[in-house]
Amino acid sequence: MRKQLYLCLISFVLFPFLTVLSLPGQEGLGRARISGQVVDENGNPVEGALITVESLSTATKLEGKSDKKGHFAVAGMGTGMWRITASKQGYASSSIDMNVRQLTTNPPITFTLKKMVGMASLKTDEASFALFDKGNSLLQEGKFDEALQVFEEFLAKYPEIYQVHLNIGTVYLKKNDLDRAASEFQLVLDKALQAHGDYKKDPEATFRAFSGLGEVYLKKGDYEGAQKQFSQALEISPRDEIAAYNVGEVFFSNQQIDEAIKYFELAIQIKKDWSKPYLKLGYVYLNKGDFAKSLEYFNTFIRIDPENPEVPQVKNVIAAIEKMKK
Repeated sequence: MRKQLYLCLISFVLFPFLTVLSLPGQEGLGRARISGQVVDENGNPVEGALITVESLSTATKLEGKSDKKGHFAVAGMGTGMWRITASKQGYASSSIDMNVRQLTTNPPITFTLKKMVGMASLKTDEASFALFDKGNSLLQEGKFDEALQVFEEFLAKYPEIYQVHLNIGTVYLKKNDLDRAASEFQLVLDKALQAHGDYKKDPEATFRAFSGLGEVYLKKGDYEGAQKQFSQALEISPRDEIAAYNVGEVFFSNQQIDEAIKYFELAIQIKKDWSKPYLKLGYVYLNKGDFAKSLEYFNTFIRIDPENPEVPQVKNVIAAIEKMKK
């Protein structure tokens, strides 16, 4: 009788746990609870942060939110590895992988969310991004005065996003107002240095600013000044083959052939299997009348990228060069 009672007690104790784990659609759920706080970089509580808890072994997902003091608690997890993420619009999200347990108290978690600034913060705000995108569309359409008006409107609303001065500078460059373009590009460099203390902390913006200044100098006919600005741009992104190629394009379009060659060759040094600079160098050396070099680069282009839609045209150019050599 005592043995039967003992077996009944075992069944009574185990049955609830077995039932929870075997319920359809409840895989990964249990009695575990996690808690903690979300703060900003200054230690101030972040209210309304979304806390997402995802099982790393099942498709289970739970959510919660932080209160006015930044505190949060989420319950219902089973034992195992879970990924806990804190996120809020305007902040960079933060995650931690944690071995959650049901039978012991899980240690509290503190998330520190860094407020996003500049273009990064813009991407989280649909309304402001739409306004910024509208300005870019007008710029592409050649409606420079309208684009300038939109960018100025954007800047009035979001003065902290200094990167918009790149777009304003580009508008003035297109309008051939070179001094105002240079002022806008220089302003970006000054703001980046003030915000980060180092141009390389905002490489995309500062690279574009130095490149913009390089174009200003080219339009003014100051090739030495242009060279200096472009060199500084590439110091920021020394392993960026697209950057080197684009600088080569700028020099080539301004008939600075020898300078263009340097940058196209630099793009090849950075990425040897990228076909575009080989194609461009083929045309550059054709322009110089160096048929041997031109054929060398055209043939390399075809070998590297045989499916490129420009291959048939390049083959025609090669055939024409071969005829001229005879």
